[in-house]
Amino acid sequence: MAWTLIHCAWLHYILAALNAHDWTMRYVTTFNTEIFSLLNSIIYFHKAIQELQRAHSTLSFAAFLYAIIGAIGTMLVAIFLSTAEKWAPLFHRYIRMGLTEYAAAISIIIFIGVPHIGELASLDRQTLQVSSQSFRPSDPSRTAFLVHFWNLPIGWVFAAILPGIVITVLFFFDHEVSSIICTVDRYGTKKPTGFAWDIVLLGTTTALCGILGIPPANGLLPQAPLHSESLLHTEKEEFAFSVDGEATIEIREVRRVHEQRWSPFLQAGGILIFTSPPLQFVLGLTPTSVLAGLFLFMGEQSLAVNPILHRACYLLTPSSELPPLPKDVKSWVGVHLYTATQIVVTTIIFIVSLTKGAPAFPLIIIAFVPIRLFVMNKLWARPTLRYVDAWACRPGRPEDDEDGGEGAERAVPDEADSPPIGPNSSRELNEKLSNWKV
Repeated sequence: MAWTLIHCAWLHYILAALNAHDWTMRYVTTFNTEIFSLLNSIIYFHKAIQELQRAHSTLSFAAFLYAIIGAIGTMLVAIFLSTAEKWAPLFHRYIRMGLTEYAAAISIIIFIGVPHIGELASLDRQTLQVSSQSFRPSDPSRTAFLVHFWNLPIGWVFAAILPGIVITVLFFFDHEVSSIICTVDRYGTKKPTGFAWDIVLLGTTTALCGILGIPPANGLLPQAPLHSESLLHTEKEEFAFSVDGEATIEIREVRRVHEQRWSPFLQAGGILIFTSPPLQFVLGLTPTSVLAGLFLFMGEQSLAVNPILHRACYLLTPSSELPPLPKDVKSWVGVHLYTATQIVVTTIIFIVSLTKGAPAFPLIIIAFVPIRLFVMNKLWARPTLRYVDAWACRPGRPEDDEDGGEGAERAVPDEADSPPIGPNSSRELNEKLSNWKV
């Protein structure tokens, strides 16, 4: 494994040097990124269930029941605190912002402490495994941090290139799509993302994981919708337009992400501090049920901003209650079939991820890039595809390019005429669906 991850490093460096993002992600649409985002949500939920299953096999029945309560409680408290910014006029604005941005951390701290209160302290609990000795691997079977990768026969060194290529494809696509998801239009980001430098850093950390003999970790927390959502704030901007030939300036409130480097830096620093003695002991106090609750919260936050969820709700809505579509979209049937296709594809990919062929699941997502461009445009009406899909990394839609730019004006429906279920819809607009009147 060490040489596999070392090969991953120089392959990442080549991709970064060739600026691979520009010519690999150029043809990715939100059809693929929404599937990937939904897959991440499902994986988070599945990981939470796995943690609870492990707790069931090792804890008493009473302790297991509390583990379920702790997991659900961690999730619900985090969700509740994440809405604090809307509690005005309760508390000062900065207090509400702090509660919103650190909702998950506050909830985790609360439910780490709760099991030590009263009769709950007598229950057995399963906590995160950490090393009982300073500066020693947490795995009792290991005595040193470094893997003796230099002792491997030369033939196996070259044989490790093939799995290295597979992992490189997995990590590159995983990181690129995740970065795209957290910089979509609804977040109003302005600064360009450092895709090439991110890939260099990812390759370096992957090689270090191999040398240290630990599983490769793609640290995507700073490149996740959860992180972008926590940095959203409201700005006032001037919009100039003409009314009856007269220039008019209107001030509107716009939601944007506060773009900075401090929060990802502090996240990385916090991880380093709490995985090192003596604070490593504090990390060992964390019940695995709290970890399950964190997975549930991250899955919910990712799912809440995924347009697939809102379009899926329309699958269960009577036709008489459906909101109006743009004039050139004739029926909801095409939208429903598009949504059902995304759900089916996500389900297939998730099933594959549970088998021995799990490392190949990104190849399935990649395969759907040309399928979307060359097959789906023959099965769906172009106005429907314009309505629900768009380029992930650049303005416009594939159908606009095919039509020579015609229909671009129709591609983005007016907020007053149609429901906000397209790829660039914002959370605020999606929340209005519950109050929609035909």
